[in-house]
Amino acid sequence: MGKRILVIDDEEFIRMNLKNIFDSEGYAVDLKENGTKGLDALTQNEYDLAFLDINLPDINGLEILKQIKTEQPELLVIIITGFSSVESAVDALKLGAYDYIKKPFKADAIKLITKLALETQQLKQKVKKLEVRQKSPLGIDSIVGESEQVLHLKTLITEYAKHDATTVLITGESGTGKELIASSIHSLSPRAAKPYIEINCASIPEQLLESELFGFERGAFTDAKERKIGLFEAANGGTIFLDEIGELSLGLQAKLLRVIENNKIRRLGSNKDLDNDIRIISATNKDLKKAIDEKEFRKDLYYRLNVLRINVPSLRERGNDILLLANYFLNIFRQKFGKDIIGFDKEAESTLLNYGWPGNVRELKNVMERTCILQKEKIILKKNLAVDSLMNMKKDSFLNEEDLNFELKSYDEILSDIEVKLINKALGLSNMNVSETARLLKIPRETLRYKIAKFNLSPQSD
Repeated sequence: MGKRILVIDDEEFIRMNLKNIFDSEGYAVDLKENGTKGLDALTQNEYDLAFLDINLPDINGLEILKQIKTEQPELLVIIITGFSSVESAVDALKLGAYDYIKKPFKADAIKLITKLALETQQLKQKVKKLEVRQKSPLGIDSIVGESEQVLHLKTLITEYAKHDATTVLITGESGTGKELIASSIHSLSPRAAKPYIEINCASIPEQLLESELFGFERGAFTDAKERKIGLFEAANGGTIFLDEIGELSLGLQAKLLRVIENNKIRRLGSNKDLDNDIRIISATNKDLKKAIDEKEFRKDLYYRLNVLRINVPSLRERGNDILLLANYFLNIFRQKFGKDIIGFDKEAESTLLNYGWPGNVRELKNVMERTCILQKEKIILKKNLAVDSLMNMKKDSFLNEEDLNFELKSYDEILSDIEVKLINKALGLSNMNVSETARLLKIPRETLRYKIAKFNLSPQSD
């Protein structure tokens, strides 16, 4: 469907000039000669973009803009102004106008500003569809468990949701469900109807992460061919969840601190600050106090992020919640794969309860999916559980007779072989995730990266 544009201007020459330009670009256009007719059109039709003259005979253009931003805040408005009204156009930008253009204008300038505005609108809609999370299914009811730890967790979520201007820091081991905690806080908060955006700070290179968070203006750098709205700006009014906050560089930590302290952001390549009303929820499985001591994390940012705190318990601390979750995931996957599976026998349940689950809920979910795919009978027995390789992790020595054959190998070769086996075991436990593997081995991530390169190992993700 073609884009529809509304033009509100009292000069017929301007209206017809814009109509000719928009017709040539394939846009549908409605022309209105005063503010009253323009507002009527807005109540009767949906538009992708509006061009609004600031000096109209019946209603001041700024008043119309205020009404549009109150009733249709998503509609982008471009102000049309004469040379003498530039100051009013700047006021319009403060009220939420997308941009302004001065009379007389050239057709190419109109085409360009229209293209940029419509692309910005399209990006906002895409962000809303793909990254905005609503209450269901990622609300508090999706947190499965009846243990004392989970009940306490739900109490904190409900209480913290009320204080929607206050930062929350979620801590806990990898795979415990910190993302679900964050979305649950948002879904119960006064911001629930506004955007909820998640970003993993460890999954994007630093130079790209800054532009993802803050956005950029056209020409800000070599490949910046058009303006891009950042995630902070897209989340305005709602909540942004910064996962793995401990992986932020010190430079980005300083910029995040300014966002929290000033409630403003600035796109890359711009000299203009934009008001930004967001709640920041962050999460980490790192010891941030240790990171502060090692000069890897800013103390002032830590205190700003850590106003409200939730520590998510590991799965092994949650007792019978393990069986509740196992059955929950089993039900999901047996429906997905069309399997007639009733449940677990006692020995299988005991196995699930006694295993340490270093990968927590994420690991349990993966095990249930694999088990369900491979299962042939109605009852899952211990031997059917797809955790055999993990259970053997406890029993098997990393050393065998071949490893210790001193006549065939040097000391360094033996140590290297053992190191490779150890890293491969840990990579398997963590689903090939470098950050999680480093935590399991209790070594710095950069050290692990070096060893992976040294031994030519191949993790799938970071």
